[in-house]
Amino acid sequence: MTDINQPAQDHPSPDTPRASSDQARRALLAVRREVAKAVVGQDAAVSGIIIALLSRGHILLEGVPGVAKTLLVRAVAAALDIETKRVQFTPDLMPGDLTGSLIYDPHSAEFSFRKGPVFTNLLLADEINRTPPKTQSALLESMEERQVSVDGAPRPLPWPFMVAATQNPVEYEGTYPLPEAQLDRFLLKVELPLPPREDEINVVRRHASGFDPRDLAAAGLRPVAGPADLDAAVAAVRTVTVSPEVTGYIVDIARATRQSPSLSLGASPRGATALMSTSRAWAWLSGREFVTPDDVKALAHATLAHRLALQPEAELEGVSIGSVLASALSSVPVPR
Repeated sequence: MTDINQPAQDHPSPDTPRASSDQARRALLAVRREVAKAVVGQDAAVSGIIIALLSRGHILLEGVPGVAKTLLVRAVAAALDIETKRVQFTPDLMPGDLTGSLIYDPHSAEFSFRKGPVFTNLLLADEINRTPPKTQSALLESMEERQVSVDGAPRPLPWPFMVAATQNPVEYEGTYPLPEAQLDRFLLKVELPLPPREDEINVVRRHASGFDPRDLAAAGLRPVAGPADLDAAVAAVRTVTVSPEVTGYIVDIARATRQSPSLSLGASPRGATALMSTSRAWAWLSGREFVTPDDVKALAHATLAHRLALQPEAELEGVSIGSVLASALSSVPVPR
């Protein structure tokens, strides 16, 4: 089975590609190598961000403090040569602090719109679960419709636009759990684990030799792709074929989660559509023009797990969403 922890192989199928598509794919694969100059490991998270961009979606990064969530997003933005802004989500953050607001100009006696930090290419929503639901919901329109409405006037966001939100899975005091509607807006949720011993030694050695996470240029990180590559890549991903058999496989997986007695909430049709989109992006990165069942399996957990909710009794029994999803996957026949 393919694995998003492993780099997509740089081998286009012989009967494919337009040059622009192949060039874009090579550029995006180079992003992963470039980010490694600043971030040790976390390959699945880098792949997740790239897949989310190719699918025009958003990503939720979950991990304990100190696993390089913020550094990772900044490094990806630098390698892609796109603008990024960081917002620290706090209990007193207001919706206008995020989207922008109308400001009165006494000289012209008129109101003018001052853009908020959401008007960027890659918005880092740091510790998104630390702000109240009112402010969290201010992101819903931006994430779904890629616009901000202030005083009844819609204002489009730039392209590319993606929200990369972070949250801490072990700290609950002073947090506001994301509601299902908000979680459903995230195309992917990727967990950033603590590094294995060798990777952690590598991290400490880098800092001992003078690595400064605030100065990515000094680490040798440079742009290796850009918005033009993303445009070509998004267009190419849309040409990736999803056969009727694989489409049925995706739908059957989503339906299997709805039928699980351990879940109070299964994957919705939006979840099935999201799994199709992420599988297409991964297939394209892997150099193929068609989606395989292995692509679907590789992206199923990151795409669907955060959309599922356990029954209270299952939670008390120690059942995990991961095990329920694995059971649902094993129960669906794989098309040949």
